[in-house]
Amino acid sequence: MECKSLYYWSGNKPVWPVHENPCTWEGELTRLQQLAAERMMEALKGKEKELLIWAVCGAGKTEMLYPGITEALKLGMRICIASPRADVVRELKPRLQHAFESVSVEALYGGSTDKEGTAQLIIATTHQLLRYKEAFDLLIIDEIDAFPFHADPSLPFAARRAKKSPSTTIYLTATPRKQQQILLRRKKLPHIFVPVRYHGHPLPVPQMKMTFSLKKDLRKNMPPAAFISWIGQRKNPGRQLLIFVPAISMAENLLHPIADVLLQEKVIEDRKKVDAVHAADPDRKDKVLKFRAKELTVIITTTILERGVTFPSVDVAIFDAGHEVFEEAALVQIAGRAGRSADDPTGEVIFFHDGKTEAMVKAIHAIKQMNKLGGRL
Repeated sequence: MECKSLYYWSGNKPVWPVHENPCTWEGELTRLQQLAAERMMEALKGKEKELLIWAVCGAGKTEMLYPGITEALKLGMRICIASPRADVVRELKPRLQHAFESVSVEALYGGSTDKEGTAQLIIATTHQLLRYKEAFDLLIIDEIDAFPFHADPSLPFAARRAKKSPSTTIYLTATPRKQQQILLRRKKLPHIFVPVRYHGHPLPVPQMKMTFSLKKDLRKNMPPAAFISWIGQRKNPGRQLLIFVPAISMAENLLHPIADVLLQEKVIEDRKKVDAVHAADPDRKDKVLKFRAKELTVIITTTILERGVTFPSVDVAIFDAGHEVFEEAALVQIAGRAGRSADDPTGEVIFFHDGKTEAMVKAIHAIKQMNKLGGRL
């Protein structure tokens, strides 16, 4: 807060442990994941200032980081993985602890139980970087295109201040913004591109479903008529269902009407199998965990679940996909929630709309382009 003093350490610089063999992850990287991992290690060893890893949703970005993090720990470096979203930080902590069992790991976000922030490997929201000055040899910023990182100048400032000099910054994204794409084209930002998911299957291409009565249905707090007809014709009714809506009030107001429709269509057998979640929800964390544990069959959500969360077998529906909240990057990320598991790589993604928007058309084009590029490799 502006009214509080900000202190920083001016004593001796800490010396971090050198780990001989810190990685306890036993998985294997695909050929393209390995190429990205090697490029990251090259940047680290060559003390390159920055590198962008552009990888499609579901490419396995976290696993690609393991060799680079291993290399940094062998060199006695301190590492931070920062993300604009607290949900991503919560999901990453157990994965990183499992992958690096002998290394101290802390996760920092609003409400986290970790408070000290003194571990060698820190996972944090980008807001938490305000706590650090010249602290990290390796800074990995996940989802650099996500709100609020791209919209709040204080966050890139905090990221720059948190790095040591010299240091290496790795940016991760599935949907680089225009500004980053310009830098890539001008060769001002070194990058590596991974256009294929780890399981090798293409990204699900969204379908657009025109719904003339969309606004009228939603005003009456009813799901769109086209959704009701689609729900009974899904290719795999056993999948869980993510329903994205543009506003918190809509998520709350649609909960009971959607539960009624799904009971009637026999998609669920108990209305407790449906819930709604949004950024202001105090039970947000528990609801996401319940959905992951399949205690919930359907979750109605705002864009808080557009990225950084993985569910193995889901279909995705967007109500009012033409709303301004659903910009191109958001639509690509939302579509990327489907088909993430090798056991079920073909989830359905449906844009329910009452008029195509440029964002919708561009998102579908971008996904098709990725699949085209991936098919050539």
